[in-house]
Amino acid sequence: MYLNCHSYYSLRYGTFSEIELLQLAKENGIASIALTDINNTSACLNFVQQAKKQGIKPIIGVDFRNGNTQQFVALAKSNTGFENINQYLSSFLEAKKAIPNKPISLKEVYIIYPFEKVLELNLTSFAENEFIGISIAEINKLRFSYLKKYQDKLVIQQQVTIRNKNDFNAHRLLRAIANNMLLSKLPTTEECLLSDRMHAAIKIEEYFSEFPFIIANTKALLEKCTINFGFDTERENQNLQVYCSTFEEDCEMLLQLCTDKIHKRYQHPTQKVHDRLEKELKVIIDLKFVSFFLINYDIIKYAKENNFFHVGRGSGANSIVAYIIGITDVDPIELDLYFERFINPFRASPPDFDIDFSWKDRNTVTQYIFDRFDNVALLATYVTFKYKAVVRELGKVFGLPKEEIDKLSKRLAPNQLDDISKLVLKYGKLIEGFPNYVSVHSAGVLILDKPIHYFSATNLPPKGFATVQFDMNIADDIGVFKFDILGQRGLAKIKDALEIIKENNPDAPKIDITDVETFKKDKNINNLLKTGGAVGAYYVESPAMRGLMQKLQTQDYLGLVAASSIIRPGVSGSGMKDEFIKRHRFPEKRKEAHPILLEIMPETYGVMVYQEDVMKVANQFADLTLGEADILRRGMSGKYRSVEEFKAVEDKFISNCRKKGHKDDLIFEVWNQIKSFAGYAFAKGHSASYAVESYQSLFLKCYYPIEFMTAVLNNGGGFYSTEHYIHEAKMCGALIELPCINKGDHANSVKGKTIYLGFGYLKNIEHLLIQRILTERQIYGVFLSLDNFIDRIAISIEQLTILIRINAFRFTNKSKTALLWQAIFKLKGAKKEQEQQQIKLFQLQHQNYEIPKLNTHWLENVYDEMELLGFTIHDYFSLVTEAFHPHIKAKEMEVFTNQNVLLYGQLVTTRYNKTSQGKLMRLSTFIDADGNYFDAVHFTDVVQIYPINGMGIYACYGKITNRFGFCSMNVIKSKKMSIAGDPRM
Repeated sequence: MYLNCHSYYSLRYGTFSEIELLQLAKENGIASIALTDINNTSACLNFVQQAKKQGIKPIIGVDFRNGNTQQFVALAKSNTGFENINQYLSSFLEAKKAIPNKPISLKEVYIIYPFEKVLELNLTSFAENEFIGISIAEINKLRFSYLKKYQDKLVIQQQVTIRNKNDFNAHRLLRAIANNMLLSKLPTTEECLLSDRMHAAIKIEEYFSEFPFIIANTKALLEKCTINFGFDTERENQNLQVYCSTFEEDCEMLLQLCTDKIHKRYQHPTQKVHDRLEKELKVIIDLKFVSFFLINYDIIKYAKENNFFHVGRGSGANSIVAYIIGITDVDPIELDLYFERFINPFRASPPDFDIDFSWKDRNTVTQYIFDRFDNVALLATYVTFKYKAVVRELGKVFGLPKEEIDKLSKRLAPNQLDDISKLVLKYGKLIEGFPNYVSVHSAGVLILDKPIHYFSATNLPPKGFATVQFDMNIADDIGVFKFDILGQRGLAKIKDALEIIKENNPDAPKIDITDVETFKKDKNINNLLKTGGAVGAYYVESPAMRGLMQKLQTQDYLGLVAASSIIRPGVSGSGMKDEFIKRHRFPEKRKEAHPILLEIMPETYGVMVYQEDVMKVANQFADLTLGEADILRRGMSGKYRSVEEFKAVEDKFISNCRKKGHKDDLIFEVWNQIKSFAGYAFAKGHSASYAVESYQSLFLKCYYPIEFMTAVLNNGGGFYSTEHYIHEAKMCGALIELPCINKGDHANSVKGKTIYLGFGYLKNIEHLLIQRILTERQIYGVFLSLDNFIDRIAISIEQLTILIRINAFRFTNKSKTALLWQAIFKLKGAKKEQEQQQIKLFQLQHQNYEIPKLNTHWLENVYDEMELLGFTIHDYFSLVTEAFHPHIKAKEMEVFTNQNVLLYGQLVTTRYNKTSQGKLMRLSTFIDADGNYFDAVHFTDVVQIYPINGMGIYACYGKITNRFGFCSMNVIKSKKMSIAGDPRM
């Protein structure tokens, strides 16, 4: 009897989930119910799935509104009707147009106009599929209305938005947030009614007992609506099934690709290679995943034709077919990768490749996919109201000043809060966890057989690609499986570095960056791994990763692959990281491994490191089938974690092990290692794919360090700050120059060993001004003086001041203060228009002003840089005003193992972490005065007493520890050193 119900996917309007709506219907004896969210179909698929489990007939549609003004409700009579509703709604959402009073004719769709709307429009004729909706509150009005005569058109439209007063309060808060206004100023026209709630089936019929034809019409309409999507045992793969014209042609194409390309990967393919290829092709064809491989091949082929670098990673790297046809660059034979981790007969869904492109190229690749295939859209994700978002939004709604909101977001104790702040927290609990707004999934692209609108309406986010309104969990349930197209900065660094090398070193030998096999064997490159020299290299530059590689003394490809996995919390949490390091560094320790586990995993010394290891142990140690091993593997991911499913496999694991004669101590030791992997273990192919890219970066860092670090800076860095990458460039031999009018560019540029910082770092400089400067310089040559610059470039005094203060006119050999005075006199303090002036026929004669000698201090430059760039290129140690006490340097730490010493360091990065007992600790990385790194740990007893307060120089006193040859400090006390202030203040 309910044709107009909302879930909280009626964003910033609805107050409960689609599941709770079904529970409400069940409690009220409702056998059939319609979900009609406002301009949104996000919950529809899950609503249909869950309704059938609850024994309720689902009907889906859309409540079409402009703001809070309801235009009409559209209900899908069938799946075709739902597709038509989605297509119609999308036309308004994508174009950001207002919804009309009456829709166009939509086949297989029922349209319900609200009673008041019909009166407002004075409608007197209705199409066969059009109806008039009457709520309980409107029954009295109907008695005296001309609409009473339309007996065959009247239906019940009792809106359901809230359940109780709490929901109404939450609704009002959401409406105030949506309208960006104080709660006290929210007009009632922006709210639902207190009566917009559900009544029991018997009760609602009592309300309309005077109009039995309305009840009959409503029941008939509900009866005629049927919607069905395949879930659970009925689920079908909805992805594009055929790449060519037929499945047979697809198979022929894939076989031909493998035949044509095998010798590019294997000059002399062994029988092992042929057997593996034959085995994979059989499974791929039998499970009908051929089009999946061909679509990915098509995307990669386009990328290669356009010189777009890519990395095919994830479990897809376990496939020799993917390796041969070029989707991945990891040899599964070399690494003994487990194909069944990627595809096995027990797998219910298609496999997936994660394909990374440069962040600069990703949009172009995505556009190609939209142009190349039909029925393409991006996957959505929902950003929910988390604690800080709730506090921020409700703080504004209740009129709190920003300072109070900031204080509230720090989760202060209740006794430290005023009454209004307590109200914010109290009411915040009503909406915490609700969907806040729809966003775009970080990688998911859908390529389907059916039209996208068969499943969902679409939005058009700023990047311009149509995006569905449901997320990946619902997508998987319905049989819609995403292609992962990701953007990352590491590949852009490599591509840009190669271009910078060509420009700065035209005589350098041609670089084949794909020659990773040579890079793997290069001692100089491998030395960067074991000595912690990987800063700037994608995926291996973090302090934790560099420290781990120094402990492992990583100096080859397989070692890097292992390091990429054991750093993950799964291995660390099981205590096996240290065990792996011991067994790797000291071969005699390998005897401590259990013989059975050592036999199963000889490469990792009997330690589970990869997801494949878990599956091997489950299969070989506990005799679980591949299907059960895959359940175990999936049980380690948050999305698939199921207590019942996992428990059943655990019971069988233990039972099978006992049957095989394993002792309980060993059984539970192994099982606990498996459990600790939950959600964190890596596929070995995933680590191997990243390791290939890391070696490419490391080659550039090793042999072209200045050009590589410039590329790192130009691509937004990575783990560290811009300031630290500039420091690293200096350590590589670069000279750093501030932006220069005659030599600088928008991005950082290299000339010989000098890196000129780009104008793009200047926070308040106008982009169009930079373009004008560069264009003028390119066409008419360098600027000769400040006068010459002012004649050629239309610029305001504010913008010119920024350029002078950053010393961009240092080629004039005049002081900044003198240039600033000249600029003020010459521009007469007036703002010039930002359009390009007409070229003057005659050169203006500039008057030269005699300016008295002005005293300046070098510290003024430091503070100008900090203000304008956000960092300084000066040495921080030179700014310290306190005396340095006797101390050691980072290189001497090993000599002072287990001793308490003093170290001075410039903070590089810091973060909080938690101990195994859940207590807070802090991990920090510093560089000493020589530029060498050291790590320091503030354990729980000192972490609050000696805080780290931002960037600067710190005196760190503590005990030196040595773990596997890698030294760090356990801080006893620390202090931030005072630095010289701005002499102008």
